[in-house]
Amino acid sequence: MDPADGKKLGHVEQFDFDRGLGTIWSEGHEYLFHCAEILDGSREINVGASVSFVVAHRFGNIEAAEIEKLPN
Repeated sequence: MDPADGKKLGHVEQFDFDRGLGTIWSEGHEYLFHCAEILDGSREINVGASVSFVVAHRFGNIEAAEIEKLPN
């Protein structure tokens, strides 16, 4: 991804299917996310999946948003 478009590349480090919460690891940082941010609408993602995302500042937290699954 082109850094000019504001997107980062990373991979899903963990994901709790029951709660819909997970983390993405990218460039030495961990970003929390909620399944509603997965753009394909599936609300599910596998641990280890490659993703692109944007960083969002919400409720005093830094989170991953606009998460797009990438081919592995």
